[in-house]
Amino acid sequence: MERREFMAASSAYALAALGLPDPESLLRRVRVKAGGTVRVGRGEVAAVRKMTKSLGDVAAEVGGGHARKVAVRYFDDEVSTWLDGTWSEAIGREMYAAASQLVHLVGWMSQDQGDPDAAQEYYAHSFRLASEAGDAELAATALRGLAVQAIDLGFRATAVRIAEDCVNHAKSLDDHRALAYYQATLANAAAIDGDRRTATASLAASQTSIERASGAPGESWASHYSIGRWAHEAGMILAQLGDFDSAQDHLHHALEIHGLDRQRTRAIVLADLGTVQLRQGDVEGAVASWGDFVDCADGIKSVKIQDALHDMRARLFRLRDVPGVQELGERASELK
Repeated sequence: MERREFMAASSAYALAALGLPDPESLLRRVRVKAGGTVRVGRGEVAAVRKMTKSLGDVAAEVGGGHARKVAVRYFDDEVSTWLDGTWSEAIGREMYAAASQLVHLVGWMSQDQGDPDAAQEYYAHSFRLASEAGDAELAATALRGLAVQAIDLGFRATAVRIAEDCVNHAKSLDDHRALAYYQATLANAAAIDGDRRTATASLAASQTSIERASGAPGESWASHYSIGRWAHEAGMILAQLGDFDSAQDHLHHALEIHGLDRQRTRAIVLADLGTVQLRQGDVEGAVASWGDFVDCADGIKSVKIQDALHDMRARLFRLRDVPGVQELGERASELK
């Protein structure tokens, strides 16, 4: 399939997720179920959650390319059997919710590995599982994954539409971290689409929510959205809107409090900071940030890291007469 055809199909597939029935109409599979070959209880649900957390920690540290096969095999060999087992309605809801988190993680891994077609299928499946479980937060998070992918593929209007639906799905939630997460996604999509009013309003709403967040994060993907992650995302939205001074302040803030224990995240923030500094005319600062980025990126299997490396090397060509740039380019070329 040619790229244009693939992207058109991708856009249609992403939008198709929005046409799913109301969550309660999908709960037929989580009613009391008898006749399955495997009896499922809270132990199996806990196992899925623990496995998802462990695999998620690995992926967040060194990229989605490292553990995707393990996650897919675990779902195919174990979780799919439990989904077809025997359980009560309460356990059925919990199992579908846990499975939704795992499938979402596989979608994120696929996206981070540069496999958008698979990522879409997993995000859409995660949405269905979350809907069957009656879990609005997990459903909204799956839609967020589709919105981010639409951004990456260049479908700006599609990204805005899905991000708006993501925010609407989360209206009943009281988790401020999750609300900040979804509003920031809408702000990002709107900024890229050139809708400054929506981007500014959504970013302000996201900031209000993240500042209200308190206590330890919960178990879900969205509830782990920290002030540091918000600062990074907000910085890049502000850069998209042309406010590079505020963007750099936010990125420095993100580096000070976020990503120190996540190699992949810190590398991405450093790459973004270098680009913002270059646009401000701070060549020395950009080269220094990119040097830290190259050090941090070693060993990470992530398409975002590879894209950042290609972007940096293209920009370095214009700076080839600047001291230290040639050495930096040589170091970057050694990363695989």
